[in-house]
Amino acid sequence: MTGLLDHMRTHNTPPQLLAALRALVRTDNLWVIALAALVGGLAGCAVSLMTATTLLAHHLLAPGSGRLSGLTAISPVRALLVPMGGGLLLGLSSLYLARTTRFRPVDPIEANALHGGRMSLRDSLILAGQTILSNGCGVSLGLEAGFSQLGAAFGSRIGRQLRMHRSDVRLLVGCGAAGAIGAAFDAPLAGAFYAFELIIGSYTFTALAPVALAAICGIGIVHLTGTVLLPVQVETPTSIPLLAYFPIVLLGIFAGLVGVMLMRVVTLTEHTFRSLPLPVWLHPALGGLLVGGLALVSPSVLSSGHMAMRAGLIAAPPLMLALGLLGLKALASAISIGSGFRGGLFFASLYLGVLTGAVFAGVLAPLAVLPVSVCTIAGMCALAVGVIGGPMTMIFLALETTGSLPLTGAVVVSAIVSSITVRRTFGYSFATWRFHLRGENIRSGVDVGWMRTLTVERMMRTEVVTFPVTETVQAARLAFPHQTPRYIILCDAENRYRGLVENVQLHSGRFTETTPLAELVAPDDLALTPDLSLATAIDSFERLARPALAVVDAQNHILGLLSERYVLRRYAEELERTRRELAGEKYCG
Repeated sequence: MTGLLDHMRTHNTPPQLLAALRALVRTDNLWVIALAALVGGLAGCAVSLMTATTLLAHHLLAPGSGRLSGLTAISPVRALLVPMGGGLLLGLSSLYLARTTRFRPVDPIEANALHGGRMSLRDSLILAGQTILSNGCGVSLGLEAGFSQLGAAFGSRIGRQLRMHRSDVRLLVGCGAAGAIGAAFDAPLAGAFYAFELIIGSYTFTALAPVALAAICGIGIVHLTGTVLLPVQVETPTSIPLLAYFPIVLLGIFAGLVGVMLMRVVTLTEHTFRSLPLPVWLHPALGGLLVGGLALVSPSVLSSGHMAMRAGLIAAPPLMLALGLLGLKALASAISIGSGFRGGLFFASLYLGVLTGAVFAGVLAPLAVLPVSVCTIAGMCALAVGVIGGPMTMIFLALETTGSLPLTGAVVVSAIVSSITVRRTFGYSFATWRFHLRGENIRSGVDVGWMRTLTVERMMRTEVVTFPVTETVQAARLAFPHQTPRYIILCDAENRYRGLVENVQLHSGRFTETTPLAELVAPDDLALTPDLSLATAIDSFERLARPALAVVDAQNHILGLLSERYVLRRYAEELERTRRELAGEKYCG
């Protein structure tokens, strides 16, 4: 689709044709659904290609084996040299990118929250390549970051090429992520709700068909290419006794706390690597060497941990082994991220959740209330909810992975308790925590970017009335004998701002005719700058309790005037527009 559009533009396709295509997409929801299917298929292709590429790369570590975390032993030389070599290559490539080009990939959540779904396909392709390199050399991260990044970028590119409405572009970004995650796990419901909860930020009836179809198309591609794993068979009880739900609640709390600890350790590891007296481009090489050393203890720490997770679901390890593997995998994942490798914790959190459930089951074994399989599945869901967010995503993923509907209640309870625990004790998922560390207050993919586009410069009124600050009240009364204009901006001879007064102040009996106008200016008078956001302007009005404020440039020259009434009206209009988009009303009629 993107190639076709580029070809049409390059060969001077009549503007009427492109305009007709845009009109069809904007007015008929069926075209949006068709584009969603295309985006889902492209995401599935990306998943298949990236998976096949990393499996080939894994042969460098373990010839003849495709899934590293399922190994029982590994060559010490390969375990140390391959991750270190991959880290060195990643570091050098990052150094080259930093010196030669602007490379700052935008995460799908950030794109939908702040940029109206705008993502760079070039940056996303580079990020996907770095993710393949990271996972291919065996470090303890998954491919899901590259999967969702590339799938979402396809949706963004198509939507922007067609100049679709902001909400439609955001929807296609979500469709790309749904197709990628659905294809990665062979779980259509999990893929769809990943898009709803994390990327789009809300569920609407009109978005159901495009997102669900994208997830199904992505899964269809990986089945056609044969890059999907066989379903895992887990023996689970046919029912769970009522008394067993109390330990399930405790498991949810425990898993949530483990997730918080993991996110803290990742942040601490990043700070540790930054403090080392080494060039930044050498950090991945050192991280790869450390992960390789941990792999000598247990190869299950390598790569995403998918095979190790499946093995843990089928036969959970005993208490002490599970506890040791939990520490090793958590440390390996933290080192991988902290040293600069590309990837995500989605896959890793599932394996860590299985180990968390096994540890909990081992501690609970003397009571024998809860089967180990229930603990591992509920723990997998609970820890993933704590780290990734998206309770419904993980609930459906756990159920689709195991195919055990009797566990629905246990999985739901553990997910909800874990989510509440993380929110109460930490307040962020892994993705939103990293945004917070960068100074971005983003909690999900809900569109808040419109608040940043509404700046003071866009909302201010440039037709203002000025008057010399050196004059008296009598002079101002003669110049403005009536109640208009409402606001008068005081300035000096060089048009620099000196204060703001209301006309009613001039005609009140509080001031004599000889009172200098400068005395009418409030002591805490403040002027706004044109680059301030709507939120900052509203905060200034509330803090100062003023109906209007002047706008000045860096040299304090007067640019315009902004009233609180107008700002609040624009804010209400944008909130109503956002509400209508969330409700899907733009598709009506």
